[in-house]
Amino acid sequence: MRLRTLPLSMAGVLLGILLAVADWKVDAWTAVLIVITTVCLQILSNLSNELGDVLRGTDTAERVGPQYGLNSGALSIPDMKRLIGLFVVLCIVFGTLMTWRAFGTLWDMTPILVLMLGAAAIMGAMKYTLGHNPYGYRAKGDIYVFLFFGLVSVLGAYFVCTHGVGLHWKLLLPAAGVGCFSVGVLNVNNIRDMKTDAVNRVTIAIKLGMHRARIYQTVLIVLGWVCMAAYCLLCWPSVWHWMWVVTLPLYVKHLTGVWTREDRALDPMLPLLVMSTFALCLLMGLGFCLFLV
Repeated sequence: MRLRTLPLSMAGVLLGILLAVADWKVDAWTAVLIVITTVCLQILSNLSNELGDVLRGTDTAERVGPQYGLNSGALSIPDMKRLIGLFVVLCIVFGTLMTWRAFGTLWDMTPILVLMLGAAAIMGAMKYTLGHNPYGYRAKGDIYVFLFFGLVSVLGAYFVCTHGVGLHWKLLLPAAGVGCFSVGVLNVNNIRDMKTDAVNRVTIAIKLGMHRARIYQTVLIVLGWVCMAAYCLLCWPSVWHWMWVVTLPLYVKHLTGVWTREDRALDPMLPLLVMSTFALCLLMGLGFCLFLV
């Protein structure tokens, strides 16, 4: 299930929830169901990704990243398919419960739109490497990650917590920031796997080459920080809003590793960016909540 990536999916929704808490009275059970649904979607994406890579021959014994269920022999392909089916069901169940808890009904335009977005998220999670023409093999994974891990994650959590009202354009900034950091996680993964992916897969990292992929990574991190800083500057000024700046050394360490490491040695930079993003989102959200005290 790639547990080390799960904090990334929680980072965006956690920020959206905490920003909603700063603006509205948020139902605790709605927030819990948002997090559970998001984690189920992330696990579904991870499982589908592994199955698709194995079926296409991308993940082999030469893979430099961690060995997962199919690679290690702990699971068979039928086992993985059943596990994917289980998490599709869990996504539907918890997503439906989340929508009903937030809106009190499933038969209005707003909850129906939320459910449709959830269906799109399930399909997007599975079609990254599965299917006849997976977008993850056509250098389009960055777009999906930016949309769902960034915009949909932050804005969607805020929207559901505030019962479909309260969204404002400034929230696009932290949502885009989380999206940039999330694409950065994908890009580090793709830089690490460039040699094995080149057999039958096209990623942005392969298109750019090693040097420009590292520049791309730097741009993503810098843009993420610019978006977060811009949001804080546009909001009512408070020193609490800037608590997240203490995570800067973690991002510096990450970029230093990206520029100085290759192949397997690059792997620790992936969970470092995941946890840095989670810490940044948590501290930023708490900073806006503390300003109310």
